[in-house]
Amino acid sequence: MNRRQWISIIGFNLVALAAGVATSQWIFKTELADDPAIKAFFANPWQTPDGKSVDTQEWRGKVLVVNFWASWCPPCVEEMPTLDKLQAEFKSKNVLFVGIGIDSPSNIRQFLEKTPVSYPIVIGGLEGSKLSKEMGNTQGALPYTIIINAQGKATSSKLGKISEEELRKAIKSAL
Repeated sequence: MNRRQWISIIGFNLVALAAGVATSQWIFKTELADDPAIKAFFANPWQTPDGKSVDTQEWRGKVLVVNFWASWCPPCVEEMPTLDKLQAEFKSKNVLFVGIGIDSPSNIRQFLEKTPVSYPIVIGGLEGSKLSKEMGNTQGALPYTIIINAQGKATSSKLGKISEEELRKAIKSAL
């Protein structure tokens, strides 16, 4: 190959790399939930996997770490031990983790028998997917985590598996 061909190949690869980076920024872009979305979150008639109603008034005034997940989603399952660990660590600081299961109640019950967590899990179903999108998850993918401060304002969000360091930083900034 001559020099001109090498330069063309390198130039093409650089353009492809730039397009890939730009596309990944678009794919993983999230927006913060606005006030109507947060009101809809608190107003939703959440139920536990056992069919019991949840009183979201008990969630108000706390920093909430809301995690949309599913039992069939490997990154969701992988991050659950970290969420459970940080729930225990931050519980005394008025922080509450809430898992929104985008799955059937029976699948969630079976999953939780094998993988129990110390934070509340509620059934999201199709309404949960819709609410996730309203709360900034433009792609509708899982897992999706959003932090809501004690005043009821979204402070950060993350599409995809969240690291312990990222989550700890987001919680501390919401306190």
